[in-house]
Amino acid sequence: MTTELGFRLSVLDTAPVWQGSTATVSLRNTIRLARAVDRLGYHRFWLAEHHNMPALSTSSPAILAGQIAAATTRLRVGAGGVMLPNHPPLVVAEQFGTLAALHPGRIDLGVGRAPGTDPLTARALRRQTGPLGGNDFPAQIQELMRYFAPPAGTAHVLEPGHGTVSAVPAAEHSVPVWLLGSSGYSAQLAAALGLPFAYAHHFSPHGTTAALDAYRAEFRPSEYLAEPYTIVSVFCGVAEDDERAARLSDPLRVITARSLRGQNPYFPSVDEAARFSYTAEERAVVDQMYAPQIFGGPETARQRVTEFAKATGADELMMLSVIQDHDERVRSYELLAEVTGLGSPADAPSDAA
Repeated sequence: MTTELGFRLSVLDTAPVWQGSTATVSLRNTIRLARAVDRLGYHRFWLAEHHNMPALSTSSPAILAGQIAAATTRLRVGAGGVMLPNHPPLVVAEQFGTLAALHPGRIDLGVGRAPGTDPLTARALRRQTGPLGGNDFPAQIQELMRYFAPPAGTAHVLEPGHGTVSAVPAAEHSVPVWLLGSSGYSAQLAAALGLPFAYAHHFSPHGTTAALDAYRAEFRPSEYLAEPYTIVSVFCGVAEDDERAARLSDPLRVITARSLRGQNPYFPSVDEAARFSYTAEERAVVDQMYAPQIFGGPETARQRVTEFAKATGADELMMLSVIQDHDERVRSYELLAEVTGLGSPADAPSDAA
């Protein structure tokens, strides 16, 4: 299902944790949010892997994806993404092959090469003490894809040594693999491998056009994908008017400013964020990060999202709304669906707890 503006609309979530609340509450609200956007007709719901970040509770995307797939009926569900250097490709294939067996035709696997955490935690995840690097990332992706069943009508050519290892039940399912990135390197690698590409505009907004242009220019058709396909993730916050949308998004700006001070806090409340005092340097960084995102009342949001879709040429926009009140966060996605002309399936499930 596409919007009236010609692109698909999806959701990225990190289960944000608010000051005075808990990760448990946030994870349960993520399930509730998935039910709501399923009802609204959104296309995908992806979870981003983060570790040792108290404000973000999506440390286990595969487990959470299974819960969301079980709680919804239409959404494609997956990781956006699994940080592949943190995990053996065989284990990732087993996890997502299991998800595909239980929820056929609804599972995606997005992979990235960043650690999704600090260096100390990355070493704990990878059980190593030497330098961290992503030099073997292309080989990891290719190994990962070999564990899945090939697309219909094609066959893998296994390299020596790989034919004796099977990822059960991944070998029975063809799970789409996406390459995630925020740089030209990731775009070029996705193009070379003939994979769909998801760009993280929400935290790297100034390289978006260049990365997408490189991906499209260098794309090589593969057994997985005949033509380039792009997702762009973007922060959004839509409310009844511009003033309310700005207020609801203030905690995002504050947590970014606090990170410059070496703090790693929970998301502050809307009221606490309104009282925060920025330095000139913090204000400049925050403005550079969030001015290219999509915040506003319905008319502003429609204008911004229309311009953004035109500028990027994205096949799909993946929205990340970080709003403290759960009902207001759901309302943000409802308003976004309305202003983009997204259809609402009549028989989709309710948002019952």
